[in-house]
Amino acid sequence: MEASPGADDNTSGTAVLLELARILEPIKFNRTVQFVAVKLEERQRDGPLEIAGLFGSRVFATKAKQQGWKIKGVIVFDAIAYAGEQLLQEKPQERTMNYPGKGNFIAIVANAASSELVKLFTQAIQEHQLPLPMVPVVVSGNGEILPDTRRSDHSSFWDKGYSAVWLTDTANFRNPHYHQASDTIDTINPLFVTQVCRAVAWTTIEAANSRYSPTLVLEKI
Repeated sequence: MEASPGADDNTSGTAVLLELARILEPIKFNRTVQFVAVKLEERQRDGPLEIAGLFGSRVFATKAKQQGWKIKGVIVFDAIAYAGEQLLQEKPQERTMNYPGKGNFIAIVANAASSELVKLFTQAIQEHQLPLPMVPVVVSGNGEILPDTRRSDHSSFWDKGYSAVWLTDTANFRNPHYHQASDTIDTINPLFVTQVCRAVAWTTIEAANSRYSPTLVLEKI
């Protein structure tokens, strides 16, 4: 990882987080919207996947639970910019994760308790006619029997009983530059990640109950 520039994993997620904070700042919401970047998601230690890494998000989710935060939902961006009509999509070994063969989509990984966020994200794409292929991956429980669905910070919130989804281009199941020195900005798809940003913006507006029409604001994206 030290030799990887990290353009897709995970500069792409950080860039969208910052862009969303910029474009949504003027909008008045009935719910609080927080933009949070956590660290040490991939810092590994000995042990099973569920206790390896995710240090920053685990601390954050634990604090939220201890203080009784009422969280409507969490949207995690992790590797969201590598996509194209000519890219091949590999499938995880778990047969229940039935990805298409073409790597042109964004996956939204959720557990059953987070299905409302999947619905809002899907509606945002459809209602605003965004050219963004999307594949929902909804797992039972907290994804314990499908470890690949727990590979990002959303799982820390699942474990505390919060609704959370993970948006991803599926990382190593599509991107040959994953954790390589070749994960550079010239490999990412800017049009694709722009549509991801738009979809998340509309999803956030709906979930947080905007007080007025945000159409003019979102034309800035």
